[in-house]
Amino acid sequence: MSAIIGIGTDITDVARIKRAYEEYGERFLKRVFTQTEVDYCERFGDTKFLHYAARFAAKEAFSKAIGTGLRDGFALNSVGIRNEPSGKPVMELRTLMLERWGQYIVHVSLSHTADVALAVVVIEAQS
Repeated sequence: MSAIIGIGTDITDVARIKRAYEEYGERFLKRVFTQTEVDYCERFGDTKFLHYAARFAAKEAFSKAIGTGLRDGFALNSVGIRNEPSGKPVMELRTLMLERWGQYIVHVSLSHTADVALAVVVIEAQS
């Protein structure tokens, strides 16, 4: 029998991510996103900010699901999203987040409109 360990959700304004990208450029990308995420998002040209915003929302949703928010060792670029060939998003954990949460199953769902991106994260104990 499995158990839900945590649930988190977040909505991110696409324009906010675009402004941060335009103001801080490469520094913003390196601090917040994994290289896998940057490579994925940059493929989308003018709509890349929708994808960056969805991934940012996933990071925030994960921080809420684990109950720490953006503290207690949580770093935005220690949590990332990669897509399976089918398009399904998969949460990838690195460094301290992998150490602490790697034994759990992390479910993630992403969605966006032209203005906002949404992510839901559910953390489940493996049976």
